[in-house]
Amino acid sequence: MTINAVPYNMTLDSLRTGYLKQQFTPLDVIEAIIQRAEEDKDKNIWIMPPSIERISSYIRHLQDMDMADHPLWGIPFAIKDNIEVAGWPVTAGCPDYSYIPAEHSEVVTRLIAAGAIPVGKSNLDQFATGLVGTRSPYGETHNALRDELISGGSSSGSAVALALGQCAFSLGTDTAGSGRVPAALNGLVGYKPAVGAWPSTGLIPACRSIDCITVFAHSVEDAGMIDQLVRGKKQGDAYSRDIPLGNSVMPEKWLLPQGEVSFYGPFAAEYKKAWEEVRHSITSSGLLVEEVDISLFQEAAALLYEGPLVAERWSDLESFIEEKPGSAFPVTEQILRSGAREDYTAAALFRAQHRLAEIKETTRGMMTNGVLVLPTCGGTWTREQVRVDPVHTNSQMGLYTNHCNLLDLSAVAIPAGNAADNLPFGITLFSLPEEESRMVEAAKWYQKNDEHVTVAVCGLHMKGMPFEKQMTALRAVFVEEIHTASHYQLFKLDTMPPKPGLVRVNHNGAAIQLELWKMPVASFGAFTASIPSPLGISKIELEDGRWVSGFVCEAAAVQEALNITSSGGWRHAVVHS
Repeated sequence: MTINAVPYNMTLDSLRTGYLKQQFTPLDVIEAIIQRAEEDKDKNIWIMPPSIERISSYIRHLQDMDMADHPLWGIPFAIKDNIEVAGWPVTAGCPDYSYIPAEHSEVVTRLIAAGAIPVGKSNLDQFATGLVGTRSPYGETHNALRDELISGGSSSGSAVALALGQCAFSLGTDTAGSGRVPAALNGLVGYKPAVGAWPSTGLIPACRSIDCITVFAHSVEDAGMIDQLVRGKKQGDAYSRDIPLGNSVMPEKWLLPQGEVSFYGPFAAEYKKAWEEVRHSITSSGLLVEEVDISLFQEAAALLYEGPLVAERWSDLESFIEEKPGSAFPVTEQILRSGAREDYTAAALFRAQHRLAEIKETTRGMMTNGVLVLPTCGGTWTREQVRVDPVHTNSQMGLYTNHCNLLDLSAVAIPAGNAADNLPFGITLFSLPEEESRMVEAAKWYQKNDEHVTVAVCGLHMKGMPFEKQMTALRAVFVEEIHTASHYQLFKLDTMPPKPGLVRVNHNGAAIQLELWKMPVASFGAFTASIPSPLGISKIELEDGRWVSGFVCEAAAVQEALNITSSGGWRHAVVHS
């Protein structure tokens, strides 16, 4: 047994299978995690990194637990450092605030009882006040995929630890999007249950009445398993509620925002294109789709930080900030102190609560039996851009997340392809709390149907050509125009209608124009079965070195065909024929 056998992307199933097959032990897994954490220490993932001295007692405890009776036996998890673990310092991202709790938070207690192993305390935006992952005296947490970009916050370290193979799931928290934004920016699932469905005992509050402990996972199924084990009321927790998940049924309708949605940051165009692909995928799926006005959600979101409701943050941290001036980051203190503005009177607070109640009522009518789909983020930023403008960049990140807990909605953020290379795009599905099972089933459905294969087409299936409708009928989505590597020739076949024949050659080749389309895996079989001889699907080398599936032709079929390689592609050949 060796730590080299430990999978990089650890899932509940991959670890349990490895344990059952005796490919590795829990100790091997922890040693692999410690090694990976040391290799990535410059990414500022951890406040208290994994250590065998701290973790060994939990490994020994597994000897007294039957794996068959403990669904998380030997499963390592990271914990955001505003959640208490007995005997481990908790800082909330502020060294002067640090203390050592005597007991676990309730969620951690339930996970350990199921056999899970806590491995360390992860970095966060100080006092969970931020969505960027840069507001920490323990360093800016780097994005797992592109080092120059933000990781998202406030649960930054928890997300990046999972993305970089240092746990199998991780705990975050979510008041305004902190359990969803980092998921989207690092290609993960971020599950935010209904407010109160998971106990918040042992959580340092940001906004006590709407805080949620959340989970990051590699799949909706893994997140669902964690939810199953920790959901349920905790006696003595004033905000804990008994909210059963309910029966697993698909939503009756899918809600999409009316008109254009806003995007921001250096990749705004790429994000917009990725969203349009998601929208097309849903609207062309045969599902019942309704377009809704999301301005009410944005009005509710503004109440969280631009109105008297922000006073709730100040109510829990006022004494610490006043007693220890200079302990908090200047931008964090600025946000916290905004809750003490003189115009945020009791009357102003009640007016905000009354308006929020009206929005909630309208939202319930809109969302009953449905699921709302929005981009998780409208963009992202470089860490340098956030340093230059920390307030505006951070506020933009909450554009599609801030409303959620105020309106008592459940949410799950899921990957939805890539906006660009190593730039994941994500969407969030929202539901009413008593209909959370609909949201979960919708997320599973989307992920299953969002499995795509990239297909290269070089002729009649291109945009504006006669067979384009075949592509769209199979829910294929145009991605980009590109060229092959310079090892191909193109021929005009003597068919009716005429078709192109692409052939790979050793000599006298050229780069031929293609289109790339994303096609659901479920449609790909029917597509390939419909292709007549002498055409077929094989791998095609692109100019950028990638290999994708695409149309090719049998070499024997082009011996008497017209060579149109010099045209550069079928579209040019048709135009000039």
